[in-house]
Amino acid sequence: MTEVTLHPADATAASRPPAPPGISRAAGARIDVIGVSQHAAERQILHDVSLSIEPGELVALAGGSGAGKTTLLEILAGLGAPSSGQVMHDGVRVDGAMHHPGVGYVPQDDIIHGEMPLRRTLQYAARLRLPDGTPPEQADRVVDDILRELDLADRRDVAVRMLSGGQRKRASIAVELLTRPGTFFLDEPTSGLDPSTSAEVVRLLRQLTRRGVTVVLTTHEPATIDECDQVVFLTRNGHLAFAGPPAQARRYFGVDDLVEVYHRLASEDTPRAWAERFAAWRQPVKAPARPVKAPARPVKAPARPVRPDDRPSPNVLRQWWLLTRRNAEVLVRNRLTLAILLGSPVLVTAMMAVLFQPGAFQGQGRADVGPAQIVFWVAFAGFFFGLTYGLLQIVGEQAIFRREHRSGLSAGAYVAAKIGVLVPVLAVVTAVLLGVLRALDRLPAAGWNVYSSLLVTLMAEALSALALGLLASATVSNAAQAALALPMLCFPQVLFAGAVVPVADMAAPGRWLSLGLANRFSFEALGRALRLDQFTGTLPAMRAYGGTFSGSVADRWLVLAAFAGVFALATVWVLRRRSRPGSRGRR
Repeated sequence: MTEVTLHPADATAASRPPAPPGISRAAGARIDVIGVSQHAAERQILHDVSLSIEPGELVALAGGSGAGKTTLLEILAGLGAPSSGQVMHDGVRVDGAMHHPGVGYVPQDDIIHGEMPLRRTLQYAARLRLPDGTPPEQADRVVDDILRELDLADRRDVAVRMLSGGQRKRASIAVELLTRPGTFFLDEPTSGLDPSTSAEVVRLLRQLTRRGVTVVLTTHEPATIDECDQVVFLTRNGHLAFAGPPAQARRYFGVDDLVEVYHRLASEDTPRAWAERFAAWRQPVKAPARPVKAPARPVKAPARPVRPDDRPSPNVLRQWWLLTRRNAEVLVRNRLTLAILLGSPVLVTAMMAVLFQPGAFQGQGRADVGPAQIVFWVAFAGFFFGLTYGLLQIVGEQAIFRREHRSGLSAGAYVAAKIGVLVPVLAVVTAVLLGVLRALDRLPAAGWNVYSSLLVTLMAEALSALALGLLASATVSNAAQAALALPMLCFPQVLFAGAVVPVADMAAPGRWLSLGLANRFSFEALGRALRLDQFTGTLPAMRAYGGTFSGSVADRWLVLAAFAGVFALATVWVLRRRSRPGSRGRR
């Protein structure tokens, strides 16, 4: 396997890729952790952790599952604030209240789209993360330089999903290196990799430290720990059991193999006893860190921590445009998803053409409810299209959004970009649905004004359903849960829309429930546009619908637009909330 090669620390400045305007090449920070504890509900995840990490060190956070490694990592990175205590980067306190541009963070999940070629996905990441006003040519040069540094230049045109595990991990690291952070945090970077590939990733991180970058990672692997300058062992519930060089850890625990440390921490004494033992052991060696207001070491002006105001992200409108382009490209490149998005409307249209007799709107049968049934299922088709389009849009890329949001991406721009790409597709499929049903005489002959009203109604409903689907997609944790949400969201739209049982005949709870369903208002608006009220007086079977199709079509449009707005805003709120550190389970 090819070894990754970075420019050595003593290389000339000319040999290094130029930093985009507004980005300082910050040296690695000294990190001081002072009495950090973290609570989640009734559980305490971290207990009074104190340690120090020197600039340019490679540090491993180790311990069994549930020891709080990821929680501590996020707090160290400034992605979350501890319940008590503080974290200092070069003497400056950090917490989760702001974005820290000088910090790179790579979660365990991939933070790049698998459908696009590697260079293309990095280009989008660069345009979203580099300072506003960075010329496209400059951003492309940064991408190409990063690809060469990480030995990925020959894979630049390969789809990310086709890369090996180690190459995908390096690609995720490349996203964070675009902004040249001085301090780098990685959650389980070697998880799932074979020993050779794992060693390759660790070599890459070691070479970053030779440049002065401070690197902190979580790991379970003794081989990875041995390559680090320091190891921090956490025991259950986040008690600090040891912090120091790996060789010193062997002596302290009295073991030859670091695997035995895990066994001892899990089976001997209590977590508190381990923490007290280590505190007593290191007390004579190193006095506890004290909070400081000034930097703990001299920091040259070019190496100071970079503030968000120094390098603002692209504005919301530009973010929306970049995300819209990226979403469209991902959609086009994912042939299976594209086939489903285009194929399901074709299938639904074909089933409706087979299900209903032509000429139903002539209303010649005394027991005929065909017009109402056709209108209802046309309305439901619009809802179904929008819902299915939205359900899988977010759940599969939550890790990508979470990291981009923490780097300054607007959740509103993200949701608006999803809508911006899918609405034109919905417009095409709903227009085709109406055109095919009219050509097959399942809908009546009418003027352009009537069919324009039908199209607007279906688009308003599809938009509200799309926003509902995005909300569900942002709420669930995986694709299986999204699939289960589909029938749960569809059944009420069928039962309480007023077609199966007219609203006037429903029990009171059902009438109240129907007020919150888009399909009811779409059904009523479509029926009003097609003048179904004329059948309620001439066909006995239609009389039960009474005043269902009276009133204004525009009023129903306003209700559907309100549903879309509420669901879209709720999606933004959920995304922001779920992007906060502490919203997921910890390892």
